[in-house]
Amino acid sequence: MNFLAHIYLSFDDDEITLGNFFADHIRGNKYKHFPEKIQKGILLHREIDTFTDSHPIAKQSSKRLHKNYSHYSRVIVDIFYDHFLAKNWSDYSNVPLEDYVEDFYDLLEENFEILPLGTKRMMPYMIADNWLLSYADLSGISKVLNGMNRRTKNRSKMNFAILDLEEHYDAFENEFVNFFEELITFSRQKFISLCEN
Repeated sequence: MNFLAHIYLSFDDDEITLGNFFADHIRGNKYKHFPEKIQKGILLHREIDTFTDSHPIAKQSSKRLHKNYSHYSRVIVDIFYDHFLAKNWSDYSNVPLEDYVEDFYDLLEENFEILPLGTKRMMPYMIADNWLLSYADLSGISKVLNGMNRRTKNRSKMNFAILDLEEHYDAFENEFVNFFEELITFSRQKFISLCEN
C-alpha cells in the first residue's frame, strides 16, 4: 500500500503512524534505536505490505498491468489504491481528508528530528504539493506517476498507467473496495497484537 493507506491503518496512534509512514526508509533491523511504539509501526507496515503482496485481489489488479509495466505493476496498484481511498475517504473516516492530512503534516513537522534522512528529504515536497490530498483526483495521480517514472529514468513508463486506470477504472475500484475491507480487519488485528506485547 501507499502513504495514505499506511497512515490510515495506524488507527490514529501518533507513534505507530510515524513508524508505519517512514518504514520504507528503514532497512532490515535498523529500527531498534527508535522509541518502542515507532518500532511497532515499522513492523505493522511490513505486515501490511506482506499481506498486500500475497493477496489474490491485489494480485489481480497487478496482473492487469503486468504486461505493460512488469515488476512496477505492484507499485502502480499501491498508488491506484491510495487514489480510491482518498476519493472515497468519507466511507472510511468521519474526519474530512483535508483536516486529516493537515494533522498528519503537523505530526511530521513536530517529529522532524527523529525522521530518517530519506523522509526528511521527501517531506518538504510532500507538504508543498499536498500529495496526500492530491491522490483524490486523477490529475494528482497522474502527477505522482510522472514523478515515479522520472525516478526510474523513464524506464518504468509508469506515466502511461493513468490511461490504464481510466480504461479499467471500475474494475480497479471494485478490487480496492473488496480488498481494503479485508486489509482493515487484518491491520487492526496486527495493531492490537503489537500494542499488547
